[in-house]
Amino acid sequence: MADKVLNPNKAEVLGNAKTVVLQRDPSGHYRAEALINGIKADVLVDTGATGVAISQKLADSLGLSSNAAISTTTANGQAVSYLLRLASVKLGGIEAKDVAATITPGLEGEALLGMSFLSRMDIRLYKGEMTIKQVEVDD
Repeated sequence: MADKVLNPNKAEVLGNAKTVVLQRDPSGHYRAEALINGIKADVLVDTGATGVAISQKLADSLGLSSNAAISTTTANGQAVSYLLRLASVKLGGIEAKDVAATITPGLEGEALLGMSFLSRMDIRLYKGEMTIKQVEVDD
């Protein structure tokens, strides 16, 4: 029960529609269950984050690694992260392929869903809900 309150946006609730409506958690954040390379992961949806960041633990469970180290600035200060690309990030029925991401060893939680995913979507914030809509891109 507490998990449902802390994360009201479980994958089975989000469904498969091309529009996803997220509810804020009690702390005012938007957390959800997403599929990263087909594996369920808890994510913090953050429009202020440049990219998708995944924890070392999640990277290990996905079998991902990288030697391309970069210096990043996080809410906790400077950190070393490792560049990679994710085959797929899916939130409800919304999916982006070939998403730029970093493995961020000191990341609390499993993943941060930032603009390398969100910039491909139409996002609206209104009255405690975040609506994310899949945008069809002309190639």
